[in-house]
Amino acid sequence: MRIEFVLPYPPTVNTYWRRRGSTYFVSKAGERYRRDVALIVRQQRLKLNLSGRLAIKIIAEPPDKRRRDLDNILKAPLDALTHAGLLIDDEQFDEINIVRG
Repeated sequence: MRIEFVLPYPPTVNTYWRRRGSTYFVSKAGERYRRDVALIVRQQRLKLNLSGRLAIKIIAEPPDKRRRDLDNILKAPLDALTHAGLLIDDEQFDEINIVRG
């Protein structure tokens, strides 16, 4: 089965997570991104709780011309897709492919 959809460009790991003392939590930007992704998953009527081993290809189209490391955008979309209920755990991915679009 192949599923295709478009997600907004994610916040970086540095802005997705916040820390207070020894506790880490999702930032307001991260929560907003999670909500946006969950809405897209619902609108697309995607099958939820995919099980088994998965592969994902991310075509990253940065919103501006700044230089960006592709590996910094990976965590937010996988976390948001898990939080939206599309998959059970982002540990399910055996193959992850990221390319600049």
